[in-house]
Amino acid sequence: MKRLTKSLRYFFSTSIFTRIPVTGRLGEWADYSPEALRKSAAYFPTIGWLIGFITAFTYWLMASNLPDLPATPMVAAFLSTFVGLMLTGAFHEDGLADLTDGLGGSMKREQALEIMKDSRIGSFGSLALIIALGSKISLLTLLGQKDIILACWALFGAHVSSRFAPLLVIRFQSHVGDESGSKSKPLSDAISWSTFSLGTVWWLASLILLQFLYPDIPWWGAVVGAGISLIWMFRLLAKRLGGFTGDGLGATQQICEIGFYLGLLLVL
Repeated sequence: MKRLTKSLRYFFSTSIFTRIPVTGRLGEWADYSPEALRKSAAYFPTIGWLIGFITAFTYWLMASNLPDLPATPMVAAFLSTFVGLMLTGAFHEDGLADLTDGLGGSMKREQALEIMKDSRIGSFGSLALIIALGSKISLLTLLGQKDIILACWALFGAHVSSRFAPLLVIRFQSHVGDESGSKSKPLSDAISWSTFSLGTVWWLASLILLQFLYPDIPWWGAVVGAGISLIWMFRLLAKRLGGFTGDGLGATQQICEIGFYLGLLLVL
């Protein structure tokens, strides 16, 4: 019972990664200490379950109730993406923009890290956001044109898998840059194997659910797409920065989400 209580406290501490309010007594009970936030990394994929279900429901609701027109899947894709942004406060998109500004603004590691601290979005970051959001909406539109329910489950799977990917980065790379004021400061120490294993269980459970509900769909293509995206981001962070930052983790989530959709579409 004590272990379950601790797990719930760690789970609620992940509220810092969403705009979903955890207030009152529940907010006071949740543990926001650096140690708890580090252990809460195990629940990154669980946040994906929550965001994935809500955005998938939004997609289904729009696609099912709007007129049956060629543009309907695009409207559903746009609105579900918008809901996802509202739920997370564009937390990961902000990381993608900052990382792109840093890497695009300088080839030197220290200067790139300094640029990433600037809260203003530059030209590289703006382009990255346009391409990322445009890619997600376009790919979800194509999936919806094939099958509305397939697009909904792809949304769910992508949100879970893309939030498992940063766990691999945290586990196998070192934190770089100035830790003071860093969004990823609690994760500057490597997460334990038990924390990583729990996150893996949540990720695998999502794949099992997808395979059970939609057994005829080649979900392996989506996993491969997300995996290739993860490898690319892993190597990019290691080569250009020598490790990860909070912005790097957010960018990894975004790229792996896109890779999940693209990989699935390529094998359908």
